[in-house]
Amino acid sequence: MRHVTWRTTGAVTLLAAATLGITTLPPPTSASGADTTYASTARANQGAGDYLVGRGIADVTGEVAEAGMMGYADLGQVSSGLHMRQRARAFVIGDPESDERVVHVLADAGMIFQSVRDAVLAKLEQRFGDTYTERNVMLTATHTHAAPGGYSHHTLYNITTLGYHGKTFRALVDGIVTSIERADADLAPAELSVSTSELTNANVNRSKTAFDRNPEADKAHFPGGVDTRSTTLQVRRDAPDGSTSLDGIINWFPVHATSMSTDNTLVSPDNKGYAEYAWERLARGVDYVEDSRDPGFVASFAQTNAGDMSPNLNLRPSDGPTTDQFENTRIIGTRTYDAARRGLGDDRSLAGGVDSRIVYVDFANTAVRREFTPDGKPHSTCPAALGASFAAGSTEDGGGGLPIFKEGKDGGNPAVATISEALYTASPALRACQAPKEILLPVGALDMVQQKLPVQLVRIGDLYLVGVPAEVTVVSGLRLRRAVAEAVGTDLDNVLVQGYTNAYAHYLTTPEEYDAKEYEGASTLFGRYELPAFMQTVADLGAAMRTGVDVPLGAKERDRSALQLPSPQGAVVADAPPIAKKYGDVLTAPAATYRPGDQVSVTFAGAHPNNDPHHEGSYLTVERRVSTSSAAEPRWQRVADDSDWSTKLHWARYGVAASKVTITWDVPDGVEPGSYRIRYFGDARSLLGNVRAISGTSPTFTVVD
Repeated sequence: MRHVTWRTTGAVTLLAAATLGITTLPPPTSASGADTTYASTARANQGAGDYLVGRGIADVTGEVAEAGMMGYADLGQVSSGLHMRQRARAFVIGDPESDERVVHVLADAGMIFQSVRDAVLAKLEQRFGDTYTERNVMLTATHTHAAPGGYSHHTLYNITTLGYHGKTFRALVDGIVTSIERADADLAPAELSVSTSELTNANVNRSKTAFDRNPEADKAHFPGGVDTRSTTLQVRRDAPDGSTSLDGIINWFPVHATSMSTDNTLVSPDNKGYAEYAWERLARGVDYVEDSRDPGFVASFAQTNAGDMSPNLNLRPSDGPTTDQFENTRIIGTRTYDAARRGLGDDRSLAGGVDSRIVYVDFANTAVRREFTPDGKPHSTCPAALGASFAAGSTEDGGGGLPIFKEGKDGGNPAVATISEALYTASPALRACQAPKEILLPVGALDMVQQKLPVQLVRIGDLYLVGVPAEVTVVSGLRLRRAVAEAVGTDLDNVLVQGYTNAYAHYLTTPEEYDAKEYEGASTLFGRYELPAFMQTVADLGAAMRTGVDVPLGAKERDRSALQLPSPQGAVVADAPPIAKKYGDVLTAPAATYRPGDQVSVTFAGAHPNNDPHHEGSYLTVERRVSTSSAAEPRWQRVADDSDWSTKLHWARYGVAASKVTITWDVPDGVEPGSYRIRYFGDARSLLGNVRAISGTSPTFTVVD
């Protein structure tokens, strides 16, 4: 794979920040370009090397054309181009005294499946031996619903992608591994601190009816049913000029990455990805190609208990703050970024090393002790099953729901009762265990989902991350945090739930929420007492961590990698240009002149983008002509690429083998007037399977004030 070399100037970066929606200007910087204005008193008295921290970013963009997307379970949502690239962001945090390390990776993906985790761990073992293992590697996802799927080894999740997508799987695995390798190579003495802020206009409870069933003592933590807490881990290291610079952050805030609706078919990291882009590229000038091995700054915007937290503030898909899904993505991402920045000046230092524990639990059959159940009696989980309301989808965020099913009403379809009754007759025990859920699909018995699941606890100083392979509601998160805080002997505020971690098992609701039969409860796979089983597990992990006791890994599910059936989606037999055209020819030229706020559009005779994902490169550039004093060829300076918010690449099949590639650029306010052009970079496959690079360049156009 190849990439195009370029560099963005500081002026272009500041221009982008001013024109693409960043509402908080970057603070003053040191000569190194690093944030230095928020030094706290506590940190000023701390040594400069309490931890070793390394950071890494790598491209994980999957198949941007003809691949089913993961999240909405909508057969019609098939990728048709690229808005912004997917990336993995890794932080390796080590204790210099004990040699212990922990790894936190956030990928711009819908989910992390066990298939991905196992492949990543296998590659890490080949590369690093026993340095990075099951115990200390935490893999998480932003949960964007606008990225390609098909990378699970469990059949339920590959239905809407018509099978397994090996290219997307390898892109995600290889990119995660590369991000960890780069973080390992980047290790340096660092100070860590934690800050918090409140963010009140970026999420809403999409399952308030279920939330309201919880006890008053739990609901009191979340006025209006919303978790507004934004938590940021700050990494500060010595800068070349001798100052201490902010080199990276991990932020946790609960909001679904569903600002982009099921109608969108352009690959996008959604609101979390925009927050990352805002801090890295717009505020700090990170060039994802030139700086891929040394980005200078890394910003991960991770999820916590986001199961019932929607960005669609008016509780309708693509509705709130506006009715435009792209603008909603930008606004929610900007608000998330701004909240993290607001908290920087009020942080507390971390100290005390790092630690980790992990265990695999068979949640299809877990006995739950009485101290973790609402009624004080022992109970059990049961084999995984999806309820009728699962088929309705989340009406607030949209998705592949069927109109004959309704949330909270046993599916609203008499046929569901017939199906459930037949299942119950075959298995009265399943009926009793899953009650009051009306079972639609016994996915455990059908071996369609993972039932032996990893549960992880990571400690960074006195900050504890509870790694849960599920979409955790806010009250479920509160109870998990309480269980860990009590077990390890710390304050509740020192414990965070890290959702969407290491595997995927749908939702995790409280027993009270489960009874409401909403979408989230119907998607709580292992019955009414699944949350108590998780509470018991994390409390046991906490007790083991506090006493320094190792935990047996437990039994994992069998390897299913050899059973995957390749999807016919996105397969490229051969490319061909349109009749009487060559690859790279301009089919639709830009206008002669544009002003800020206009959209430039150019269509090229292209090829299928799945031939080469152009990892850490770009399918496109927007370039400005730079004046030179010589008579040599004019010099062109890149001002945008396919990592930028202002560009989009739309792909469409033309005839049998031809492709049309349309590239658009939204001209920002304040852009420097001058001559511009758009370039396209692709790859064409011959009938013999040979792939060669192709390119095209638009006619020059002018941007005026």
